[in-house]
Amino acid sequence: MKLPEWLKRIFGFLAVIIALFISWSCAYWLTGYVYGRFDVVPHEFIRQVSNSLLGFFIFGCGVYLITRIPWVRARQEKFLHPLINAMKMMAEGNFNIDLSFYTQQMGGGRNEHPYSRIVESITEMAEKLGKMEEMRQEFISNVSHEIQSPLTSIMGFAHALKNENLGHDERKHYLDIIETESIRLSRLSDNLLKLTSLESEHPPFELKEYRLDHQIRRIILANEPQWSEKEINMEIDLEHLSITADQDLMDQVWINLIHNSIKFTPEKGTIAVEAFKKEDDLLIVEIKDTGIGMNQEALLHIFERFYKADQSRHRKYGGSGLGLPIVKKIIDLHNGSIHVESEPGKGTKVTVELKPRQLSI
Repeated sequence: MKLPEWLKRIFGFLAVIIALFISWSCAYWLTGYVYGRFDVVPHEFIRQVSNSLLGFFIFGCGVYLITRIPWVRARQEKFLHPLINAMKMMAEGNFNIDLSFYTQQMGGGRNEHPYSRIVESITEMAEKLGKMEEMRQEFISNVSHEIQSPLTSIMGFAHALKNENLGHDERKHYLDIIETESIRLSRLSDNLLKLTSLESEHPPFELKEYRLDHQIRRIILANEPQWSEKEINMEIDLEHLSITADQDLMDQVWINLIHNSIKFTPEKGTIAVEAFKKEDDLLIVEIKDTGIGMNQEALLHIFERFYKADQSRHRKYGGSGLGLPIVKKIIDLHNGSIHVESEPGKGTKVTVELKPRQLSI
């Protein structure tokens, strides 16, 4: 018959009391014998201290001897073995641990058991590490795929160029493809390095005050060849705004967002860029386009690394899927926020909120 948990605790408490009583009794008898044997009458304080120290020593020896009993050792090892095995598995990179043994042992009083917190903590840690491992493997897989795709194109067309019967136009076409794929590969490498730098313990972050409206206008003009080629109508409304931020990092934000709007807006479409200050001193930058838009499912994942809402769209427009994660990370470093609203066929609106003053990180 299995005893209730509360009864086990009472028996355990009584066992400790009895063990302490026997230890102190032995200590009292031993010190009394020694004092009588050598005809010594110590001060009462010395007698109490010596009894206590000897009592603790006897109690410790008793506990040690009990733990050396084969039956007790086997029971301890049986109880601790799943825990030790789980730790070994985690150290080897396997986070699929099973600690259900302790759930059965602890029964209904699991939350009150001394080991319950340890088991819960290890289980939670294994789950979190398992998710991190899945993310790491997915990241490696995505990077490998993104690198392999342009490399395959480059190798294929480089091999085709060895054909001496190719015409001038055909050869030029193949060389253009190789150049495009090389640029794509270089951009992927740059983005990976940038993302790694931003996620480091001490990311590059140099604050200075500058005109935000001047920065955005400069980047819009730098992209003029792209939006002029598509005959896109640019509607620009920028208030005079000053901000204290890392100008180089914020350049990357506006370059990525404006480039995305140009890329996904069809010919003769419209892109509206507006910057203003709210009553609570927050600086707002809105970039709205009449592009192809996204559905709600895509909006949930746009800030995930390598996410592409549509693979066919990815092949048509290109991109590594790292631009928006970089944007999100930079805005987070500036204690700001970014919100995206979109509807398929109607366009996308990106809203960035920033504080005019930043604290160093």
